[in-house]
Amino acid sequence: MSYDLMVFDPTVAPRDAAAFLEWYDAQTEWNEKHEYDDPAVSVPALQAWFAAIIEHFPPMNGPDADDEDDRAEVTDYSVGQHVIYASFADSVAERAHELVQVLAHTHQVGFFDASGDGAIVFPDGTVLIPE
Repeated sequence: MSYDLMVFDPTVAPRDAAAFLEWYDAQTEWNEKHEYDDPAVSVPALQAWFAAIIEHFPPMNGPDADDEDDRAEVTDYSVGQHVIYASFADSVAERAHELVQVLAHTHQVGFFDASGDGAIVFPDGTVLIPE
């Protein structure tokens, strides 16, 4: 099992819960024309968030991965232009949830609690709760 969280570019994400979920579904079809393991494809704020999070939760794949690292903190990231989806091990879920939120705020990106309560949090404090 995994605990899944997503950060997103708040300048392009819909601000209506139902529309956001449709946008999320479209983003997670992974139809962009690039590999999904390199943060260089993301907007600058997401790149900065990624650089900060991997100091604590290193990537499983991609240019920053270490094949020898087998700690529970190693995380599977799917990196798009406007979203980064992270699948954390259940054993680190609580720590990951807290840090993802803190870093999302720091880097002014949105936060979507895909495995938890479904909260969609924008950097300006707007919170959407899907029904």
